[in-house]
Amino acid sequence: MRQTREGGPHSDRNAPFSWINQPVTAFQTAGQPVISVDTKKKEIIGDFAQKGREWPPQGQPDPVRVHAFIDPELGQVAPDGV
Repeated sequence: MRQTREGGPHSDRNAPFSWINQPVTAFQTAGQPVISVDTKKKEIIGDFAQKGREWPPQGQPDPVRVHAFIDPELGQVAPDGV
């Protein structure tokens, strides 16, 4: 299999990496540490239905929102962990 249907490489592929590399180089030159964080999925925060392992007493379900829209006050976060 070979991925050939979408065409060739994008002309600006290197631009985001150059933009990130400028402050990284400056920090390293100054002897400061540099870390890389890669997040894939963001989670919304608030009283939304989430699958979990805690079971409420029968007949006393936790109240949650009907729709999973982002709460403007709480926003969303990248989960911590592996």
